[in-house]
Amino acid sequence: MLIDCNTYIGHWPFRQLDHNTCAARLEHMDELGVDLAVVSNLNGIFYKNPQAANKELYEAIRAERRFSDRFIPFAVINPLFAGWKDDVDASIGKFGMKGIRLYPQYHKYDLDHPACVELVTIARDKNLPIAMSLRMVDSRPSSWLDIQNEWALKDILPIIKAVPDAKFLVLNVANNTSLQEQEMEAVRRANLIMDTSGRNIIHLGAMLESFGKDKFAFGSHAPLLDHYTGLIRVESLRENEANQTTKDLLRSGNIRQMLDL
Repeated sequence: MLIDCNTYIGHWPFRQLDHNTCAARLEHMDELGVDLAVVSNLNGIFYKNPQAANKELYEAIRAERRFSDRFIPFAVINPLFAGWKDDVDASIGKFGMKGIRLYPQYHKYDLDHPACVELVTIARDKNLPIAMSLRMVDSRPSSWLDIQNEWALKDILPIIKAVPDAKFLVLNVANNTSLQEQEMEAVRRANLIMDTSGRNIIHLGAMLESFGKDKFAFGSHAPLLDHYTGLIRVESLRENEANQTTKDLLRSGNIRQMLDL
């Protein structure tokens, strides 16, 4: 089985996107042999009320049976927006969302903000993973209207320390992954998975040895990034870096366990 743990539908206001509908995503999934994909709605980053984007995603997936059979929806929640707790309840109970995506850089809060900690605690209690991206797009050629700050891996540590028993999905690991010994130990102890889409996953074999084979899963970050690189990083691992059992964990095993599939 092959599961892509990082995909989107929707629009990016600073760049035209192709293949950003459920039908187009499914076409590329079939091309790559991807069985299931975690998906969220990019519009939720930019709408004043992200719940409107969650409803769009829900309606898009339920439009055709083949979509509901293949997509695993995650809700975008802004813990600073009024009524966010009701949005969590509706996203899970009515829309069937299987996880929550946070965008602190875009929604302007710190990960140790009390509302963010409360949201992650609620997600933990509901057995839902929290997904965060270290980078959405490369800030260097991006529009001046877009944010310019990008995260390193250590920047997510405050929320891991605040709610250490939550589930964390860390996406597009494009920047520095260097950690001090105590920080590395916190990541190793956490129920945490990094996807393979980020540009800094260029030495995946070495990262498996450093972080552990249970800490990674295939993800493409498509359509913001290409559909192939994240999978090539898995399939190109040498036998001395990852045997077939480990590759199966990266293809689907680790994310299946996190999502209780």
